[in-house]
Amino acid sequence: MKKGIFMGALTAVFALEIAALILFMFHDGETMQDTVAVNEVVQQVREDWYDMTSHVNKTGLDYVVIDSGGKVVYRTKEGLSESVNTAIAHRDTVLDIEEKGIVLGKIIVCNDSFGALNRYRNTLAAVFGIAAAVQLAVCMGYALYLNRVAIKPFHKLKGFAERVAEGNLDIPLEMDRHNLFGAFTESFDIMRTELKAARLAEAKANASKKELVAKLSHDIRTPVASIKAVSELGMALAENEKTRDNFAQIILKADHINTLVGNLFSATLEELQQLSVSPADMLSAELRGMLESADYFHKARIPDIPECMIYADRLRLQQVFDNIFANSYKYANTDIEVKAALYNGRLAVYIEDCGGGVSAEELPLLKEKFKRGGNTKGIDGAGLGLYISSGFMTEMKGELKIENGERGLKSTVLIMLSGDLRKI
Repeated sequence: MKKGIFMGALTAVFALEIAALILFMFHDGETMQDTVAVNEVVQQVREDWYDMTSHVNKTGLDYVVIDSGGKVVYRTKEGLSESVNTAIAHRDTVLDIEEKGIVLGKIIVCNDSFGALNRYRNTLAAVFGIAAAVQLAVCMGYALYLNRVAIKPFHKLKGFAERVAEGNLDIPLEMDRHNLFGAFTESFDIMRTELKAARLAEAKANASKKELVAKLSHDIRTPVASIKAVSELGMALAENEKTRDNFAQIILKADHINTLVGNLFSATLEELQQLSVSPADMLSAELRGMLESADYFHKARIPDIPECMIYADRLRLQQVFDNIFANSYKYANTDIEVKAALYNGRLAVYIEDCGGGVSAEELPLLKEKFKRGGNTKGIDGAGLGLYISSGFMTEMKGELKIENGERGLKSTVLIMLSGDLRKI
């Protein structure tokens, strides 16, 4: 609909310009004198010849009256031709004033062809100027429209795709279902939802695998412990060296089995150490955009960020903020207070919800792997967000602190300043 309006407006303006151009091409620039008015002027001048001081111009023409000696006896206004030669040069109309066959003088009627042509040109220029301005306004409006309905959604899709590629599936894709790409962007968000469901299912499967490994480890260690205990007793009661050596080998192999079982359990957790962190210098002003991006439900007011140079990985720092805001949305679902200040040679970003926090016993566990608070019952999650975020901040020479604030759970992201790297 809007596209049709824009195209219709452009077509109408273009048609107006073409029409004006055709009129200009076929305009001859000449204006014909009004013969009746000229004759009327001549008649009036002839009647008033001997008393031109009382002569009144009853027409819309401009003219000059001169006597037979070339002296001006009357003029309607200044600036008109006052001699025959000048009148001929200006294409004015020159007529004799006669009485009984005697030429009393001449009347020079101004030919306003040049003035009319200039007025016509000015009018045409105004038409073209207005048409061009309207055309420019329509084009700019259409460009803004395309930027809103096409370019911005694609920029959002780019950032969305980067987050999905990094495994961040909690932040939905903001969309306008009424624009050209509404259904298209909605499909991408459906994909995110399905991927998140698959990821949660995978996390549950991994958790089940972990429980199975732990259970098998326990079940295996129990008989192995019995074998080791009997072997130790047999070695103590053995009567010869060869028998004692055999029992010693059994004890050694039992210890080996226990070590392998422990390694098997630890191996299920090693894959979380594969995420790389590449910090670099960046301006603190970039944090505003990162915080606004993480606050996709717009529950926080982003404050002014102190100007400084910080040392961080943009992608990983964005993930840290994303995880903190996503946890606040899921477990508190309240307004969020955000503050930023320089603190002990680092830039501190404080993020606090109004959900009341967690118990003092649970606080130390929140940054551990697969650990969640008591308020998470019935809410999807794997218990890895704060654990991974804490690891990211450590790799960036910073720190993530989790504590109970005045109103709720308070997360403090401490980011290293670039100038302080030389102290490390």
